[in-house]
Amino acid sequence: MNNQRSFFGFLIAGVIAVLLIAVAGFYWFFGKSPVKFSTPISQPGAAVFVSKLSPVMVSLLVNPDRLQAIEQKGEISQLKNSFLAKSNINYQNDIKPWLNNEITLAVTSQDIDRDPENGLQPGYLMALATDDPEKSREFVEVLFSKRALAGTNLQVEQYKGVKLLYDYPEIAKPAEIQNPKSKIQNSLAGAVIDNFVLFANDIKVLREAINNVQAPDLNLSSYAEYQQALKELPKDAVAVGFLNLPLVAQWQGLELRESTYNSQLISLVLNSQGLLAESTFFSTSEVVPVSIPLSKPVGALQYIPKSVGLAIAGANLTNLGNSNLAKLWQQGTATIYGSPEEAFSRWLKPVIDVQNRWGLNLNEDIFSWVVGEYAIAILPNQANTNPDWVFVVEKTPQLASGIARLDDIAKNSGFNVSSLTLNQQKVSAWTELTATTQDQANVNVEAKIRGAHTSIDNYEIFTSDLGALEKILSSRENSFLDNANFQNDVAVFPKSNQGYVYIDWKKSQNILEHQLPILKFVEVLGKPLFNNLRSLTVSSYRSESKTLKGGIFFHLDS
Repeated sequence: MNNQRSFFGFLIAGVIAVLLIAVAGFYWFFGKSPVKFSTPISQPGAAVFVSKLSPVMVSLLVNPDRLQAIEQKGEISQLKNSFLAKSNINYQNDIKPWLNNEITLAVTSQDIDRDPENGLQPGYLMALATDDPEKSREFVEVLFSKRALAGTNLQVEQYKGVKLLYDYPEIAKPAEIQNPKSKIQNSLAGAVIDNFVLFANDIKVLREAINNVQAPDLNLSSYAEYQQALKELPKDAVAVGFLNLPLVAQWQGLELRESTYNSQLISLVLNSQGLLAESTFFSTSEVVPVSIPLSKPVGALQYIPKSVGLAIAGANLTNLGNSNLAKLWQQGTATIYGSPEEAFSRWLKPVIDVQNRWGLNLNEDIFSWVVGEYAIAILPNQANTNPDWVFVVEKTPQLASGIARLDDIAKNSGFNVSSLTLNQQKVSAWTELTATTQDQANVNVEAKIRGAHTSIDNYEIFTSDLGALEKILSSRENSFLDNANFQNDVAVFPKSNQGYVYIDWKKSQNILEHQLPILKFVEVLGKPLFNNLRSLTVSSYRSESKTLKGGIFFHLDS
């Protein structure tokens, strides 16, 4: 069982790596070539082999050679050679002559024999589109012949008119145990059906794939939620994944503690500046958006300095806790970490630290009165390892009571609320006063600013210190709204959206890694992306009654 898990787990990891590496090459290609890239197929044809009870299916909708033609450093070639070396397959001679425009991988079931008492053995299926079935059959037969010579027991059977080949490792004799690498350690089953070459980790998986084709109501193509999801698939997607979320949780041995969303469609689209990863979540119950979609840029961003490393903008935080985004967060974190609180402690520790330091309840003390536009930003601080922050809020009738509540919290935390003038602007500051004694005759008072806010036009601006506020007051012409990178990145999203999260990676990387150590692990997994990442932007831009759609745009250096 472990061998079969590792073998097909390696296949899945390999295809995902190909997708990530492809991204690192496409941005360069599009910037220097007038050729327009488009995918020749619009959806995975191999879905007919996959059960509608499959936890996950992932498809590459373009021939890997087309990706390899635009790579810079031979990453895809290296990956193919490394991957195929484990199977004694030569890609150039054995696969390239017949491989067409699709590679699909699926977890077909959580347990092949449906008997948990003997351990869980997931079923894995790989389907490769072929434009030459005869050459494909030759390849499959030669592959299994080589495996038989290397020490497997080869079996051949006819199943519903299809020739199936499968093998399983011989049991090593005592003298051979000293050199287990001389034996093939994994079972394999293969067949050519119509225009696809199929491989699986068990013959039962192939039989079920054939059953799925011959009984259409069993396969994923006939599944209502999958058909609905395909309507959201972008025209030029180079890769797509469909997840049955309750079954994914079971496959991973997790308990789905929340079940608002039942399925998810993920797609990758490449353009001249990088990669757009879109995701659509589907629910059987009504979900409400955070706010009414915005139709123009958030005005609060005009008070955010152009040089910030991270900015968040939107409108109306009062509904955040009950919104579709909150439901998604609760479902994901409760399933993976056991509770949203545990996820907060891992991913959003800086937010927890702020709440603890100030005695804040974000929902009650801030979100409850932010009914208009807002913008939040992090500014690098060369003199301090902790970055500065800026919070801009549109004036509404609720603002006065919100400020009064924050003033009370500051007082309860031992701070003084005082007024001062900065650049001819009246400012309210939360200060911490400390008496210092040099000798018995001299007692000095040292004031540390813990926060400040002021009113400009139709907005209230809060900052972590006077330095950050002074920067905003003295350089209002350098607005974040004039940041060309930001403008280009948000242009990939629909104009009607629920706001943005924008991260300038080069400016924010050190700050984010310091605040979120787990991020370094994510960077290792997505190395081809993060090595060339300039910025990433997240947006939620369509929310129907039972659907949540959003995307992440990775802007890559050219």
